[in-house]
Amino acid sequence: MERRIGTVLIYVENREAAPEVNAVLSRHAGIIICRQGFPREQYSLISVIFEGTTDEIGSLTGQLGRIKGIEVKSALLKGRETKP
Repeated sequence: MERRIGTVLIYVENREAAPEVNAVLSRHAGIIICRQGFPREQYSLISVIFEGTTDEIGSLTGQLGRIKGIEVKSALLKGRETKP
């Protein structure tokens, strides 16, 4: 199965959405390599580096994108085959 390495930047405009964002990230902990948070007074940024299949990545970004008050942008590197 092909796996891809990528990153997602999460702009959290509504801090009330933070628990839902954290729940989604926790559900996808198996593909997350690194996570950094940058809290600000009026908004927060979360940067996540991950490695997963396109289905796993789509699930993560799709669930995040449906949260009100959140903006999500992702970038993926070229895929690679995993060894069996």
